[in-house]
Amino acid sequence: MASELIKALETIQKEKNISKEEIIHAIENALVSAYKKHVGKNVNVEATVDVKTGEKKAWVVKKIVENVKNNLLEINLNEAKKYSSTVKLNEDIKIPLDTDNFSRIAAQTAKQVIIQKIRESERDSLYEEMKGKIGEIVNGSIYKIANKNIIVDLGKTEAILPVSEQVDKETFSVGQHIRALIIKAEKNTKGPNIVLSRTSPELVKVLFELEVPEIYEKVVDIVNVVREPGLRTKIAVISHNLKVDPVGACVGVKGARIKPIIDELSGERIDLIPFSNDPIKYITSALSPAKVLTVTVISDEEKKAEVTVTNDMLSLAIGKLGHNVRLAAKLTGWHIDVKSEEQKRQETVQKIVDKTSALGRLKGLSDKVIQLLVQAGLTNIEKLATLKIEDLTTLPGIGEKTAKKIVEAANKALNKE
Repeated sequence: MASELIKALETIQKEKNISKEEIIHAIENALVSAYKKHVGKNVNVEATVDVKTGEKKAWVVKKIVENVKNNLLEINLNEAKKYSSTVKLNEDIKIPLDTDNFSRIAAQTAKQVIIQKIRESERDSLYEEMKGKIGEIVNGSIYKIANKNIIVDLGKTEAILPVSEQVDKETFSVGQHIRALIIKAEKNTKGPNIVLSRTSPELVKVLFELEVPEIYEKVVDIVNVVREPGLRTKIAVISHNLKVDPVGACVGVKGARIKPIIDELSGERIDLIPFSNDPIKYITSALSPAKVLTVTVISDEEKKAEVTVTNDMLSLAIGKLGHNVRLAAKLTGWHIDVKSEEQKRQETVQKIVDKTSALGRLKGLSDKVIQLLVQAGLTNIEKLATLKIEDLTTLPGIGEKTAKKIVEAANKALNKE
């Protein structure tokens, strides 16, 4: 019987990945529980199981005293010497028990404790396994759909794909195969609680790692991934080998590498962006597929930039509901303001109008003279009033008489104010 127990434990260890020692420890606890249930919970019992032979031993532990007050926990010296002649007062003595004489109920209790321990060990082992897979893609089949939450059968356990981690345009049905990213694993009394995601940017990153050998081998690195699930993803990539084009490596010959990823994401658009430390180059690439005319850095400190595109490219640069420029800003870390050529032209005209209207307070000057002053950047009346005649005559188209008129008109306007 003992040898059969060891064989059974070795089988469990192999099939369930639970150590034999852990199960034996559970059996020892079960023997203690079974005996206490049979004779009383206040008895002090110890039990062991031999790892090699499977032989079970159990003892009642009692303290040797002169006057016994509690028969369950104490024994007098004369009675103790029946078990060992070397015992002394105030020592503990172990009195052997016949484990084969336990009642059927006690044996059943022991069995239940062992089964429970095995189940707990299985749950813990499965939890540790799934915890180690956070950030990995798993395959499963849809077991059921409850309140729009998808329950996925992963084989060893189940996982949930909550509504918040689902892509709006994707639809699934019971029995359908599904791939998703593990984003969370928590302990639960019924087993590990596994949470999946189809919206995480990490899902796209892992898909590229699986499809592109250069990324897996760290020849090409993914610097950043930003995503609006179901619409568009932008990925910044960099190569550590001058001979390897990072974008080309990710796309593959005739799109052989990127196509399976797009299919997996239900047709979601993917923009591959070559990373650059030059913000102008990086922003220009990040606004793909729109073609950029100019990028003007407004503030390095605040990371603000203004981008100009042709009139027909404006809607493409901004994207549906602004998703393209929004993703470009997230990818680069810059605040990007996109404007068309027409918008820039109107701004320039408005600035000229504003400046001209200020100079309009100067009486006696023709429109041509005012235009010459605007072109020269002389739109401040206070400054004009302080200029010398020779300063103004250096401007093309302005002679000595005109220069005098300008200074006099500026001074009159200031005096009037």
